[in-house]
Amino acid sequence: MRVDEVGGLRIAVFGDGPRVIIAVHGISASLMAWAAVGRRLPEGWSMVAMDLRGRGHSAGLPGPYGLPRHAEDVLRVADHVGADDGAVLTGHSMGAYVAALAAARRSFARVVLVDGGLPLPLPPGTDPDTALAATLGPALARLSRTFATPDDYVAFFRAHPAFARSWNDDVEAYVRYDLTGPPGALRSRAVEDAVREDGRWLLTGAEELGTALASIEAPLRVLRAPRGLLDQEIGMLPDELAAAWTARLPHLEDEVVPDCNHYTILFEERCASLVAARLTG
Repeated sequence: MRVDEVGGLRIAVFGDGPRVIIAVHGISASLMAWAAVGRRLPEGWSMVAMDLRGRGHSAGLPGPYGLPRHAEDVLRVADHVGADDGAVLTGHSMGAYVAALAAARRSFARVVLVDGGLPLPLPPGTDPDTALAATLGPALARLSRTFATPDDYVAFFRAHPAFARSWNDDVEAYVRYDLTGPPGALRSRAVEDAVREDGRWLLTGAEELGTALASIEAPLRVLRAPRGLLDQEIGMLPDELAAAWTARLPHLEDEVVPDCNHYTILFEERCASLVAARLTG
């Protein structure tokens, strides 16, 4: 992994091939969410992942946040690394929605949305903050907590239902990368205001996201996890939602990645290998 910076945005490059993948992480994650996939790329490929503003080592970049702002940052990174219209764009979770907005603004060879990217409109009368709390749960809770030691933070994640059966070195590296603060008062690098602002935009921007999806001319694929954020049986993108969008967008390919949840689709060896294969083939 080689680290660089673009106007305050931390970026990391996995692999050294000339064919480029730009990768965008989720709402409270970091570029390390892509490390397992980046390590499994075939020869001839490289992956450029970034810490979005308000996360990881880009946490100090100021708002306003919101998905269109992140899409601008993604395109700035793509320009910085010389990605042309032969580059692949991907995003996971919220990052998939950011990728959709970015792909509506410039050409890519392929766009792969990993367990995200399909608009999730709020039911009428629903408060976005209430819906955000119900959706993100432990991901939001950890942002207001402090931890005495790095091992305490690791233990917090190990108890998360999504990782209870799928802990590995990649997950631990991802967790430890996220820590900042003084000894005895460690906390996540993710800025709570950024997460909340982006979450509100995501929950209220379904129309803009749908327009962006419909305007993407590149081959478009969604990879879905059958289980959700808490390893529950219903995934973040249920079959009915995917069917509605594949009917609306005939060029959208839909694929379920067996036996994974919203997080392990990027971390579990078999799942990460499949994601890498879909990005490059």
